[in-house]
Amino acid sequence: MTTRRIPVVLVTGFLGSGKTTMLNHLLRGSVDTRIGVIVNDFGSINIDAMAVAGQVDSMIPIENGCLCCAADSTEMDEMLARLTEPSLGIEVIVIEASGLAEPQSMIRTLLSSENEHILYGGLIEVVDAAEFENTRERHPELDRHVRAADAVVLNKADRVSEQERARVLETLARIAPGAPVVTAEHGRVDPGFLFDRGPGAPGGERYRQLSFAEVCTDEHDWHEHLHHAYQSVEFTADRPLDPRRFLEFLDGRPAGLYRMKGFIHFAAPGHDRKFALHAVGSYLRFHPSEWAPGEARMTQLVMIGAGVDAEALTKELTDCVAAAPETIADQHMMGILRYVQERTDELDTDEPDVEEPVPADASHTD
Repeated sequence: MTTRRIPVVLVTGFLGSGKTTMLNHLLRGSVDTRIGVIVNDFGSINIDAMAVAGQVDSMIPIENGCLCCAADSTEMDEMLARLTEPSLGIEVIVIEASGLAEPQSMIRTLLSSENEHILYGGLIEVVDAAEFENTRERHPELDRHVRAADAVVLNKADRVSEQERARVLETLARIAPGAPVVTAEHGRVDPGFLFDRGPGAPGGERYRQLSFAEVCTDEHDWHEHLHHAYQSVEFTADRPLDPRRFLEFLDGRPAGLYRMKGFIHFAAPGHDRKFALHAVGSYLRFHPSEWAPGEARMTQLVMIGAGVDAEALTKELTDCVAAAPETIADQHMMGILRYVQERTDELDTDEPDVEEPVPADASHTD
């Protein structure tokens, strides 16, 4: 029985940073992706859920493509279980956290979930560019939250000067070296940076979610501002990779690289299998599966990030191709196998798998 994994993206940020605005734009910009939304708040009335869905309830349809849930921390697993029901056809889940939420606690909760239908999709910290220094003064823990994030959205970038924006970016780079930072106006972030746009539900049904014409409250064409926000780099290799060199590449992933996904062919005796890779921020997992009869042994990767050097990235991966595959020994796979979670059931090879927290040396801890 195939187990399909749904990525869960966590969105955090202090009050007023623009999390709900960004969430609404994600919904508008993903017309072919069925999104499940969980809005987490600690109050008895969830204002954010009202802003997103227009009302508060346990599960609210949004048009005919999305579902919105209002939940507190004790209900999170229940809502995840409901949203991952195969009959709903949800392709990605976005959790908008309360401004009081601790990002690291949310990451640990998600990674330790026993729900076999989800995988970690990354934590996004939304930062208000105009109120950045004031927010740091009021909430010194902001630095810790930024360090815990897999990517940062510097929102309201249009409300500060170029010099001030540069100063904020420099500060973020000092707080979290290497973390990808995407600047945004009015919460406009391309969904393709955060998650894969889906093909719609099985059977070819397509979903149109929130109509842009009906719900957009500003006059700006936000699509034209998005294509420079991030880069997508593809890499393929017909020859197998040296596992030692590839692990060195992963350990030293370049600044700004947010996501990696695809399949790896390693040059190692006894490991002639297809290794699916799922990497978000510092989170990393491989899942081995058998090659299909007649399937070409090759590596296919897609890398997504902000401000990455595509040419340098491609060169680094090219250097991982095994110059002499016959010299690769079985023990050279030990580093890779640290990030493998074996499963006994058949897995959906369209989506790399993850089931438990990564090893301690690669987890989100301070």
